[in-house]
Amino acid sequence: MKQQEFLATVMPFKDKLYRLAKRLLVSKEEAEDATQEILLKLWTRNEAMTKYKSVEAFAMTMTKNFCLDRLKSKQASNLKLVHSNYEDEGKKVQKQIENADSISWVEKIMEELPEQQKMVLQLRDIEEYDYEEIEQMLDMKPTAVRVTLSRARKAVREKLIQKHNYGIA
Repeated sequence: MKQQEFLATVMPFKDKLYRLAKRLLVSKEEAEDATQEILLKLWTRNEAMTKYKSVEAFAMTMTKNFCLDRLKSKQASNLKLVHSNYEDEGKKVQKQIENADSISWVEKIMEELPEQQKMVLQLRDIEEYDYEEIEQMLDMKPTAVRVTLSRARKAVREKLIQKHNYGIA
């Protein structure tokens, strides 16, 4: 197989090889190295590539195996195996704490809103009532409900952003 044929065969799926390597190796640099290594191996086997039904499938399998071997090697002590059922518990706990903190801030901010905005926001976003039901409960016009809700959400959003950005220049 000549160089032009090789390039025409391999280049269309080169990015797929990189994305698979990046998914497994996490590091951008490691993925680039792995992709380059696979392309080099394919080039050294370019005569045998004509025997394969799907060169792309063969290259993807090579990439997967190379990345898994790389993760198992001693050089990769700083890399971690990433797969679909991997969860970092530390990040999960931190996210839960951040969410709970944000919820408590939203509750505090809602308490500071005018009574009508507080009621509309509570009924629509927390209790999940339809606009028509809110109109009947609060004896308001449809446009008034939407405007009040919009203003309440905007006030909460602005105050929450202000709280989150506190101390950041």
